[in-house]
Amino acid sequence: MRLEILPVQGIGHVSEGDDLASMITTAAPWLRDGDVLVVTSKIVSKAEGRLVDVPADGPERLAARAEVLAAETARVVAARGSTRIVQTHHGFVLASAGIDASNVDKTRLVLLPVDPDASARVLRTTLRERHGLDVAVIITDTMGRPWRNGLTDVALGVAGMAAIRDHRGEVDPYGNELELTQMAVVDELAGAGELIKGKCDQVPVAVVRGYLSTTGPDDGAGAKALVRDSSLDLFSLGTAEARAAGLATAATLPDGPATTAVSTEAVDRAIASVAETVQPGTVFTHVTDPEARGRLIAAVPDWPTGAKTLVLGSPATPVDPFGLVRFGADLHRLRAALAAENLASTLLPPPPGTPAAAALAL
Repeated sequence: MRLEILPVQGIGHVSEGDDLASMITTAAPWLRDGDVLVVTSKIVSKAEGRLVDVPADGPERLAARAEVLAAETARVVAARGSTRIVQTHHGFVLASAGIDASNVDKTRLVLLPVDPDASARVLRTTLRERHGLDVAVIITDTMGRPWRNGLTDVALGVAGMAAIRDHRGEVDPYGNELELTQMAVVDELAGAGELIKGKCDQVPVAVVRGYLSTTGPDDGAGAKALVRDSSLDLFSLGTAEARAAGLATAATLPDGPATTAVSTEAVDRAIASVAETVQPGTVFTHVTDPEARGRLIAAVPDWPTGAKTLVLGSPATPVDPFGLVRFGADLHRLRAALAAENLASTLLPPPPGTPAAAALAL
């Protein structure tokens, strides 16, 4: 495969209502079928009128920008000082919801297109029907990436090609079946186009030639295929936000035994995790011996149906009123640690005749 990345120069200023297809074909009469058109989202937003008026400077500008950001935000992922990483209503996670103040008048802000996939489909259809060109279209914007410095362009909208190249089920040269590999090829092409578009060169469109021999038979599923389902998102919050959410959850733990199998190792990890923070002398014991557990369960009043194991807690001695309060806090620490291991628990009175001050049923 041999690729060419070609700049489309001379497009000029874009205003609301402008015909992007005509502007692009006038600036690039050399376009041909099978090309991949890489279009900066900003000119799409300008043509679609996705601009808002704001004061040029001062606290009024900051307040207006904050109001716009709130409207474009579906969920705050992380916040550090004035920086906001948010999820937009499209599902994209990026800084400031993609709101941009560059390459635009100081009294205006540019928002992302309402539906970048739809914008890509409209542009592709117009190029085909009015100009006789069968091309793929990628609409791009610049994003940061977790754990890596620097920005890169990624695809927000796609038409005419698949967003992902799925290698699952293929066999590599060493005979290994690929099980997870899915390449975000439109992001790679977006980054390639940015190499010649730049940020200050006023080249909002690039053409990648040689990647496709032909476009897809239809517009395809679009860049929505790149948005990870929330149930599969292992990093849905920033670290501080996840910690705050965990603390809030720990403060309102419900009572009830575990509904799944209880792992001895998980209980031991939870006990070990609080060992250095509980009151000196407080001991938690995971009762693992089946005979001992059976005797204790038989002695515990109102043993909850579904509970599978038992943890005994012994406070430091002697116990004064303050020590009992502290022991209650230690018990809650353990319950929170158990919850972190996905183990529910409920507080019970201690079995008669035991030195324990409390028991936890799991």
